[in-house]
Amino acid sequence: MPIRPENRWLYPIDWQQISETVRFERAGARCEQCRRPHLRRVAHLGDGRWWDADAKCWRSDRGKRVSIKGGFALAAVRMTYVVLACAHLDHDPGNSAPANLKALCQRCHLMHDAAEHRWQRWWNVFRLRALRDLYEDPRITRERIRR
Repeated sequence: MPIRPENRWLYPIDWQQISETVRFERAGARCEQCRRPHLRRVAHLGDGRWWDADAKCWRSDRGKRVSIKGGFALAAVRMTYVVLACAHLDHDPGNSAPANLKALCQRCHLMHDAAEHRWQRWWNVFRLRALRDLYEDPRITRERIRR
C-alpha cells in the first residue's frame, strides 16, 4: 500500500527494505494471516474462504484447510488480485521492530485496521464540523436550507 506523502516522514528511511524483508523473506510472499499468495489471482467466496490452487483445496480466512459442505453457487465465486503489504500491528509507523510487523493481503490489512479507519472517519467528520462552526455564518446556512 503506498504511503501518503504527508505521512512519509513517520516511516524509517529504510522502510522499503524492511517491508521487502518481512513480505518476501519472512512470510515467503504469502499473507501471514490467511496464506494468500502475493501477485496472484485468487478465487474466493466473499466470506474469507478462498481457493488455494497450489494445494488444490479451499482455505479459511485463517489459512486452514476447509471442506465446503453442501456446495456453493458458482455465481458467489469472485476473483481478487492479491497484493501484500507490511502492516504495523500497533498502528505506529515509527515502530518497525520485526515483532510489530506482519505481511498482510488487502483483506486482512483492512480488517486489522478497521477500528483505526472508523476512528479516522469520525475524527474527520468532527474536525470538519468544528471548522464549519468557526467560519461559516449561521444566517447563510439557514438561507441555504430554506432554498
